[in-house]
Amino acid sequence: MSEQEKIIQIAGSITVDELANQLGLSVTKLIGELFKNGIVATINQRLDFETASIIISELGIEGVKLEKKNTGIKTSDFHHELSDKAVPRPPVVAVMGHVDHGKTTLLDTLLNKKTVEGEAGGITQHISAYQLKHEDRWITFLDTPGHEAFAAIRQHGAMLTDIVIIVVAADDGVKPQTVEAIKFAQGANAKIIVAINKIDREGADIPRTMADLAQHGLQPEEWGGDIIMVPISAKRGDNLEKLLDMVLLTADIEELKADIEVPAEGLVIESHMEVGKGSVVNLLVTEGELKTGDFIVAGSTYGKVRTMLDFRGKPKGKATPSIPVTVTGFKELPNFGDRFQEVKDEKTARKMALLNAQSQSDELASSNVTSSDLLRMMNTVDNTKMFNVIIKGDVLGSVTSVVDSLKMIDTKGEITLNIVATGVGDITENDVYMAVGENTVIYGFNVTVPTNIAKMAARDGVSIRTYKVIYELLDDAKHSMEELLDAEVVEEDKGEMKIMGVFRTEKSSIIAGGEVLNGKVEAKMLGRVIRDKQYIGEVEVESVQKEKIDVKELISGEIGGLALKTNKKILMEVGDRIKFFTREMKKKTL
Repeated sequence: MSEQEKIIQIAGSITVDELANQLGLSVTKLIGELFKNGIVATINQRLDFETASIIISELGIEGVKLEKKNTGIKTSDFHHELSDKAVPRPPVVAVMGHVDHGKTTLLDTLLNKKTVEGEAGGITQHISAYQLKHEDRWITFLDTPGHEAFAAIRQHGAMLTDIVIIVVAADDGVKPQTVEAIKFAQGANAKIIVAINKIDREGADIPRTMADLAQHGLQPEEWGGDIIMVPISAKRGDNLEKLLDMVLLTADIEELKADIEVPAEGLVIESHMEVGKGSVVNLLVTEGELKTGDFIVAGSTYGKVRTMLDFRGKPKGKATPSIPVTVTGFKELPNFGDRFQEVKDEKTARKMALLNAQSQSDELASSNVTSSDLLRMMNTVDNTKMFNVIIKGDVLGSVTSVVDSLKMIDTKGEITLNIVATGVGDITENDVYMAVGENTVIYGFNVTVPTNIAKMAARDGVSIRTYKVIYELLDDAKHSMEELLDAEVVEEDKGEMKIMGVFRTEKSSIIAGGEVLNGKVEAKMLGRVIRDKQYIGEVEVESVQKEKIDVKELISGEIGGLALKTNKKILMEVGDRIKFFTREMKKKTL
């Protein structure tokens, strides 16, 4: 880095005004420069990191380096400096891995809880938290979704975690989601333990699996590395005691502790509405001691803990660090991943929630511009089409993962995904009203459509599509967006002929002959007539002859005659060349 290089740190986003100040430009000049590049921006518009980078590059500004100011939520962010009164806490363990590699079976066997039954497609749909006792010590498990569509929600899962057990099938090896889980675990500074599963299967190859993992930066302890790898059979229960021993050993080495004599803090790991209960929220306590009757704030909502249940659904009076609980009492549903804090009274809780809501509102009002928005604006011809959707899910985590997964579909800049609204619960009249006339699809995930709502939607021409497996929903959305794409003209070069004789020229037809220089020529092909690099006109081949006999084709080096069809009279000459090609309309795909 040169001495003159200036570093600009961006925490999430930066306004045009702030960026101008940091760059030493007047706001007017920056807005003017943006306008020249096809970007209409206001002084308070917020730009994300990638957008600011593109702008600086477009403006040719040198001597400036952008850095991301880390604002990511990690478990460590919630731990204040530990006091000398800090006590040991249970480890929080996330189980991750490729779909079908057996992580849910592993949890089932460990917990003697058949959670896999009723999971559509055999895939875990939500983050769930469980606890078990081993050697008289508690371990908290987070069951995180395993399909690639859940990348965003699974990243949150890793951020909550001390230890990640990555499950890899011994007969299948490292897969894309395995690599993804490794990256998330490393990004969250969590300790990694590998469970090499399905060792009872034919084709299981433990050494090969270990070598595969080593290729991705996980060196087994047996090979001089620092990653514990335990061969297991989740189905039969082989080596599960050893796996739990390794979890506790890792926890001991890490010396996991937390303060209890401080206000309770933690994270929202799930939330949904239940009839008769209102908002039902799963929390993971990270600090302090949460008790029934406490006032807590999470994002823009607050409440008084009315009831508290443990992971088995049994009443619990208090929860200490690393303990997952289900509480009722929030005024509204908090968002998945929100941090919660205990406060002294309802007045303080209401005030904090209001300030958080105001902060969120200000951010929305400043109309953030993302890099994808910017690239779209920089495109002088904007032919993008809009795909409008309303998302309803059974719980907030489902809605979050569906929305995040939809945003990950690569639309190649030709389709704009517009999420009109999202919500938790069954599809309602209001959802149908919002969808009418806007060509909007309502997607329901693990929710029902009441008969009267289905009739109303049918009457108003609104499409409601419900799914229980997320990747089926995503496939539908992708197909629907592809339907909006215009077909594209695809041309393919086929061959070239040099004209050696022109025998008849009429208003819409030509009879000529020549030698095929390369490729081939056959009936139905199109051709461009070129004379001294100049385009003369377009023809279509009606028939092909060789030695005055109709043939299917002429190939390179052969001499023959052609009957050509034209839209306008073309005076072809000896020495002209015809470049043959095919042209077809092809439906675009994403």
